[in-house]
Amino acid sequence: MRATLLFMVLLPACLDLGGSWDSTSTTATTTSTSASSSTTAGTTGMTGATSGSSATAAATVAGTETETETAGCMFLGCADTPDPGNVDCDVWGQDCPEGQKCMPYANDGGTAWNALKCTPVVPNPDQPGEPCVVELDPYSGFDSCEEGAMCWDVDPETNEGVCLAMCTGSRVDPMCAPGFYCPLLADGTIILCHPLCDPLAQDCPPDERCVPDSGGHDGFWECVPASSGDGQYGDPCSLHCAQGLACVGSKYVPGCQADSCCTPWCSTSTPDPCPGEGQACVPWYDEGDAPEGYEDLGLCRAP
Repeated sequence: MRATLLFMVLLPACLDLGGSWDSTSTTATTTSTSASSSTTAGTTGMTGATSGSSATAAATVAGTETETETAGCMFLGCADTPDPGNVDCDVWGQDCPEGQKCMPYANDGGTAWNALKCTPVVPNPDQPGEPCVVELDPYSGFDSCEEGAMCWDVDPETNEGVCLAMCTGSRVDPMCAPGFYCPLLADGTIILCHPLCDPLAQDCPPDERCVPDSGGHDGFWECVPASSGDGQYGDPCSLHCAQGLACVGSKYVPGCQADSCCTPWCSTSTPDPCPGEGQACVPWYDEGDAPEGYEDLGLCRAP
């Protein structure tokens, strides 16, 4: 997983198990081009192969010292393109003039998206699921993705990322294709369809793990970067554990000698799936509340 920019994201220090699960949560720092505040809805899936303008742009980035100094102005000619300013465009309706798209950007030159503007769509743009590049930095609003998509998870050293489709529908009813969900980030200026994952299958890439979004009780699960230091079963933890495990309060993990320790996700339909003496696979969702596909999801815990 590439190194990405630092943002404050609300993630539980150990999972907020709610009610009798009695666990606390704090704000932690993670590495990702994501932003705080999320509301969720919708689902969908998209794939793509490498194509479009990103390969040419990436080659320019890797060029001479002179090219490196102007990296980011390689495919839109941004030095010759006046900034249209904080245009009041509609990121849901994409109401910019033909050949442009409504994009989030940082109007103060900072590292947080806080406004919207119309920016040019490049010829032969990259599609959702394909590699992409941004101009200047991830917050400029200029990228190589098609209208209705944005370059995400951008490496700040190369300006390369992947195109994600923007959500459709509206702020009150955001929608994505099956297998994706729509968290509304940066006060609703970022509306991207993020891929879902399965905590039992742990179907994320090898260097990532599947964790609940905002505590998991809203039914959305996402892949986040893993770390070589992520704990195994019974290890002390403050935030993250290895693939297939969650960080919970010590009273739920037999023998835990810290405030919280790692314990596995489990399937409630599998007999005796838990490793700890006296642990049982307790349903993660209340009866009738589990989203489709997560009906058997449980977490190993002591009574």
